[in-house]
Amino acid sequence: MMKQTKWLVSLSTCLVWMAVSAAGAKGKLPLPALPSRTYSIGQEVDSILSPSSLQAFFAGLDSLRAGKDTVLTIVHLGDSHIQAGYYSGKVMRLLQEQFGNAGRGWIAPFKLSRTNEPDDYFISSAVREWVAGRCIQANKKCPVGIGGIGIQSVSPSINLDVRIAPNNGAGYSFNRAILYRGEKSMPMLPTGPLKDSIQTSLATVPAVAGVLADTFRISYPVDTLQLHSTRRKQGTDKLLPASTFKNVYYGFNLTNGNPGILYHSVGVNGAMYVNYTDEAYVRQLALLKPSLLIVSLGTNETFGRRFRTEEFGGQVRAFVSLVKKYMPETAIMLTTPPECYKRTYVNKKRTYVRNANTQLAAKAIVKAAHEEGVACWDLFAATGGKGSCVKWHKEKLMGRDRIHFTKEGYREQGTLLVRALLRSYQWTKTEKAGETEELEKAEERL
Repeated sequence: MMKQTKWLVSLSTCLVWMAVSAAGAKGKLPLPALPSRTYSIGQEVDSILSPSSLQAFFAGLDSLRAGKDTVLTIVHLGDSHIQAGYYSGKVMRLLQEQFGNAGRGWIAPFKLSRTNEPDDYFISSAVREWVAGRCIQANKKCPVGIGGIGIQSVSPSINLDVRIAPNNGAGYSFNRAILYRGEKSMPMLPTGPLKDSIQTSLATVPAVAGVLADTFRISYPVDTLQLHSTRRKQGTDKLLPASTFKNVYYGFNLTNGNPGILYHSVGVNGAMYVNYTDEAYVRQLALLKPSLLIVSLGTNETFGRRFRTEEFGGQVRAFVSLVKKYMPETAIMLTTPPECYKRTYVNKKRTYVRNANTQLAAKAIVKAAHEEGVACWDLFAATGGKGSCVKWHKEKLMGRDRIHFTKEGYREQGTLLVRALLRSYQWTKTEKAGETEELEKAEERL
């Protein structure tokens, strides 16, 4: 972990985190100190609001700690802060270090759609003429899938190569891959040196309307999967004409067969709550069967010329209601956006001022979470609250645009989220069994 400043993380908190990491490596998780038990709307706290709504998810963590052969799935949904992969990637790594690594999870063909891709995997193709659709588009150029994007090609011959990055993707070898594609797209078959080690199960019925999910099972863990399209009618030698296909592909779910945390990171640059509030999209997202859905949105809304907290709060509640309808067993946790800058001009000279709307959005999200009875983590407060963007920029934790953050900045935020989540987990356990002594012993060993 990089050097912490006093305004970011206190010394006592660092000691708690060290205790968690040290004992976690020995196989038993000592948990962080208890958060305050009293919460109020808008209160600046460094822990989860309404943690009792996460009881089912915490029970899953208990099962993993007990050594049970189970997979606990988390989906982290968001905007460009999530698409980059540094924030959610840090959360994924830290949780998997504590509870087990069940795989890399969701990966999307961002580079083929001509946008930035996380640095721990590559999805490439010899085909260049891809048309991309994104959930943020009013008139989508092609259908979008679980990842909020889709890519489409008219090429009669398509390949997709998946590769885990050797350094940044260390630990994410996989032995099962599920490809999600459009119902009328050409199916893909294994190719390359590993093709004889792969068992292919092509879907014959849609997983949800318009979406097929094909499964590739590999005899041993690999870092690469090479696929090539086929026009052969399933079960025959007949080749179908290329014009009968509408080749749309959405992404992959990579797993390794081990128990632990399976963490799906789903983010689209520019995304807002309204972009995901779509019945067809949420039905697709439900295919991942998350135990916990973390929603990190709100930044892009704050740059709207007519931002209104009441309207924004309604958008948050509308999305939460849709998730409850199609994922009734999923725990929901909203997070607030961190403070950032807004570009303006004074005497025709460009300058930056703090984006005051992020504070309003944070309060609206906390209020909506309270009204909907779901958990909330106030990142705005945890990163310093009002005026914090000045400090983050001074510490070189923000990017040049002063909206996004550096790799180190995002990783700091990921660490803060995991710390808050584990604190709330500790609170629920001490309420049930009184486990404070375990933490005290861990701190004494430092």
